[in-house]
Amino acid sequence: MPSPRNGIKPSDLARRIDHTLLRPTATSAEFIKLFDEALKYGFWSVCVPPSRVAMAVERLKGTPVKVCAVVGFPLGYSCAATKRGEARRAIAEGADEVDMVMNIGAFKGGELSTVRKEIGDISEACKARGRTLKVIIECCYLTDEEKVTAARMAERMGADYVKTSTGFGPGGATAEDVALLHRSLAGAAKVKASGGISTLAKALEMIGAGADRIGTSSGAAIMEGLPGSSRAPRVRRR
Repeated sequence: MPSPRNGIKPSDLARRIDHTLLRPTATSAEFIKLFDEALKYGFWSVCVPPSRVAMAVERLKGTPVKVCAVVGFPLGYSCAATKRGEARRAIAEGADEVDMVMNIGAFKGGELSTVRKEIGDISEACKARGRTLKVIIECCYLTDEEKVTAARMAERMGADYVKTSTGFGPGGATAEDVALLHRSLAGAAKVKASGGISTLAKALEMIGAGADRIGTSSGAAIMEGLPGSSRAPRVRRR
């Protein structure tokens, strides 16, 4: 990934960004702004709570911008059946991607079969409809050894991406964690960096460390930090 001084195009970065709004107080007007920014800058997707999936799908119909729904968010300790229900409903309403939080407590307690089954069940639901699954392992709660184990488990159970963070824990994405996850994966899954990525420099740092996707609520600010930002692509409705 070239640096801004080497002339990175806005579209090169925009298509890596999941433009995110997960704040519990977010209003309909704020979600509409999110969708319109995604169209303005040509972001890969918007990432929204399950209750806003239908709204996002309707607003973005006929555009290349995808809709991503979070599941079991942000703590990961919902019942497995509840997570499956959230995922299936989001997919039925038109979500293209699902970002699920693994059961962190079960994982840290050594209940790996429970975590494997949960991920596998949601992966199966996603794959049956051709949807993308990202598994959030919440790195800030894990040792390096646990990060590697969780990433490899998610990949084996069908995750398309391993995601660093919810952004609601005590720590967000770090370049060290992204690089560790990138090295740990066999190639079937990629890395999504999320949590605290609010500047262009930070986004580029994550991509340089091995992230293929960036989750951020600061997508517009990041794009405005790019040379040539006034030429940011405007995605028209088809």
